[in-house]
Amino acid sequence: MATNHGYNNRKRRKRKPRWGRIIVALMILVGGIWLAARGIVSCLSEPPAMAISEDAGERTHEPCVPTLEAVLAEEANPWESHLEAMPDDGCVKLKINPIGGSLAKVFDDLNPLHLEAARALGVDAINSDGDAWRLRRPIVEIKSCREYFVDDLRHSYPFLVPEAAQLLADIGSAFNAELAARGGGAYRIKVTSVMRTPRTVGQLRKVNRNATSESAHQYATTFDISYGKFICDDDTQPRRTQEDLKNLLAEVLHRLRAQGRCYVKYEYKQACFHITARP
Repeated sequence: MATNHGYNNRKRRKRKPRWGRIIVALMILVGGIWLAARGIVSCLSEPPAMAISEDAGERTHEPCVPTLEAVLAEEANPWESHLEAMPDDGCVKLKINPIGGSLAKVFDDLNPLHLEAARALGVDAINSDGDAWRLRRPIVEIKSCREYFVDDLRHSYPFLVPEAAQLLADIGSAFNAELAARGGGAYRIKVTSVMRTPRTVGQLRKVNRNATSESAHQYATTFDISYGKFICDDDTQPRRTQEDLKNLLAEVLHRLRAQGRCYVKYEYKQACFHITARP
């Protein structure tokens, strides 16, 4: 009888609910559903998420459903934060070196030049999700950093071919260095448009009739930098006017353009420098 009681007791212990394991299982299930939902949304976006290998120039693909480790590793980008507006009082004059003429006349590289360079250096235009997986060249994602700020992009995606991404970083770095050398100021350049697709070009043309249907932006070689607005990170440092910062940026672009690294068009209505990396 004792043996039977012991057997029955052991059976009852095995059947006793183990709430710790149940809770963990539910958490895993809920987490899996959440990750799957994120993956589905990611798969439906254009272009699909890509992981680019810069070392060997090869492109690899991440699974549509991100891993739990990848999600947990995501952190807020500290370079996304900034003051809401540039301070407009107490500005200190910045020494500017003239570049020989109005900016519109100096930076007058027309669209055919931009297109020629873009087609030689960039990717093919992305017409579908499938095209995004079959790029003939690698592209890299750009994010706000010390050198520049990436605006909320409505009609483009934050991707560039490596040469264009390096050009953008060099522009921002040179701008920061020149600003520091001339007395300082906590400002960054602002990127307002990057890689477009035929679909986003069509959307843009509905709100901006001056936008061309054959855009160098479609080749991931071209980006726009605002000269009407700059990002201010700290108003306790020397304050500068928008006009001085615009002319300082023009100096940097003029030098890089003279080195054969880019074409530049001064855009009136969009208040930006339209820049294409050259091969």
